[in-house]
Amino acid sequence: MQIPVLNGIYTDGVADFRTSYPVNMVPVPKEQGISKGYLRPADGLVANGTGPGVSRGGINWSGICYRVMGTKLVTVAENGTITELGDVGGSGQVTFDYSFDRLGIASGGNLFYWDGSTLTRVADANLGTVLDFCWVDGYFLTTDGTSLVVTELNNPTSVNPLKYGSSEVDPDPIKAVLKVRNEVYALNRHTIEVFDNVGGEFFPFARIESAQIQKGVIGTHAACIFMDAVAFLGGGRNESPGVYLGSNANAIKISTREIDTILSGYTEAQLALSVLETRNDKAHQHLWVRLPDRTLVYDAAASQALEEPVWFHLTSAINGFSAYRAKDLVWCYDRWLIGDAETSNVGYLDDSIASHFGETVRWEFGSLIIYNEGRGAIFHELELVCLTGRVEFGKDPQISTSYSVDGETWSQDKFVKVGKQGDRLKRIVWLQQGHMRNWRMQRFRGDSRAFISVARLEAHLEALAV
Repeated sequence: MQIPVLNGIYTDGVADFRTSYPVNMVPVPKEQGISKGYLRPADGLVANGTGPGVSRGGINWSGICYRVMGTKLVTVAENGTITELGDVGGSGQVTFDYSFDRLGIASGGNLFYWDGSTLTRVADANLGTVLDFCWVDGYFLTTDGTSLVVTELNNPTSVNPLKYGSSEVDPDPIKAVLKVRNEVYALNRHTIEVFDNVGGEFFPFARIESAQIQKGVIGTHAACIFMDAVAFLGGGRNESPGVYLGSNANAIKISTREIDTILSGYTEAQLALSVLETRNDKAHQHLWVRLPDRTLVYDAAASQALEEPVWFHLTSAINGFSAYRAKDLVWCYDRWLIGDAETSNVGYLDDSIASHFGETVRWEFGSLIIYNEGRGAIFHELELVCLTGRVEFGKDPQISTSYSVDGETWSQDKFVKVGKQGDRLKRIVWLQQGHMRNWRMQRFRGDSRAFISVARLEAHLEALAV
């Protein structure tokens, strides 16, 4: 009997069936003759340098990785060497964007330019506080939460106060601005308005009335460009937060009931500090939703292939959940560069390991409910069909399984070894795994030392007499 493992089921105290998404295991939709998809270990995190502070954002400009670390603007070389360029002050996440000859940085309410040799702050008092910005059609367009402000075309350090614009369909504050297909999206708390450059005498952008989206963004960095649309965490008036894709005057919800339930466990103030990032890599289209104690990941390509929403968790915990340490993804020097959420490390993602900056982290996944139409069954054998033999040399790690007959309480973990390096024919089998009277589900746990991919869970059952 084959039992699906790409996501599992559990229950909670309010009589609700909940989805258990894989933790630090990535669902991959691939038909290999064993199943239609498998779980592989999430990429490991490797440090190769140290900067002047924790990373606050990054970008690839002209083939060079730029970051803000602490209060310093720095470059990160291919070997991890850090070079400080100047001080941008502030704290929290920054925004990067660039024109043909300038790299813009919004930090601490100010706008800075790096031209390749000099870091300057835009000192024009008419600029006001810079909450967020983007570059479009020769303008650096900023917002202070109330107005839309553009710099002068012939002088990006100057602002004409007569050229202010606004997003006024709803009195909600502006949280962020993004550019999509050369149109400006003003991301408000409960609505999103779209502007096009019409070359007006004063503010050069005009609202596209038919493009308005009736949902908004919860925080300045809780939105990003994903699949040529705006992915955002938020919602409309009198709605609980969810994750959406917005384009063409529509907002399509991609968060599931389980994801919405997880989000409801945070306050609005906590969610307002969340950060959305994207990673398009090896036929995966990942949207990262960085939360205080984990990162939720949506895979658009896998969702399309499997015809159901595919989500999973990333965390740097060995028990429970803690903040996922990788942040501020930048594709540069032919690999994914990262910052560290806890230290001043810089590094990169490495798919040949699963540890996080040398530390062991956990993984977990579960099964759907095993149900024999109320007749019960004896579990003679459980086998995880896996790719084995890829563990670190000299290691002989163990993984465990447990089961639940009510979705809340779990049996004692039973451990088996997954084999040493080179033991590629190892079968991961548990014998004499008890029985069920009605239904049950399985849970599997391990850590980054047990570097395996899981294609299938096979169960040998004997039905009980009615």
